[in-house]
Amino acid sequence: MKKVLFVCVAVFASLLFTNHTNAQTKIGTFDEESVLGLMPDIDKVTAALQSFAKDSLAVDYEYKVGEFNRRDSIFKKDSATMPARAREQALKELNQIKYQLVNWQQYQQQAVQAKQEELLVPFKQKIYASLEKIIREQKYSHIFRSDALLKSPIGDNLSIKVAQDLKLNLPKEVIEELKNQGVPVPASTTTAPATKPAPKKG
Repeated sequence: MKKVLFVCVAVFASLLFTNHTNAQTKIGTFDEESVLGLMPDIDKVTAALQSFAKDSLAVDYEYKVGEFNRRDSIFKKDSATMPARAREQALKELNQIKYQLVNWQQYQQQAVQAKQEELLVPFKQKIYASLEKIIREQKYSHIFRSDALLKSPIGDNLSIKVAQDLKLNLPKEVIEELKNQGVPVPASTTTAPATKPAPKKG
């Protein structure tokens, strides 16, 4: 997801600030995953990924195991009498299935990651639409990942601004830190009962 974040931020920066090279520098930070963890129904993505792994990938694996055993049995029985070209093709197909099974863990991880990105699209669309609006309206010239800077003012944490713009519940410690640093906290901002982790890849 960090690659997606980098690309999106780079696009925003180039679109919004190409013609403002002499404008005052204003730096903000952003962390996609922290906002995703606050999104309503984000836990449904995790449940959907678990179901995908169990009901789709596991079934596919069992099918491939059965198909490999079937083809292997036929090959061992008939390979001696097969024409050379047919034997070569049968062995090639058998090895392809074997390769998939041997590398199944990697294949499964890639499939789950692709499915996760698909499921997160509607969440990310909302997040980045909000981020783009905040960058434009508040005239930020540079956006970095939250872990890219050793320390930055919490008032320039665009993850918080996006969460507030989307009316998401903020963790209690974030609200307290905002107040401690004198950053206005909208009356509508409420405390999240618990921050849900963004779905993990793999």
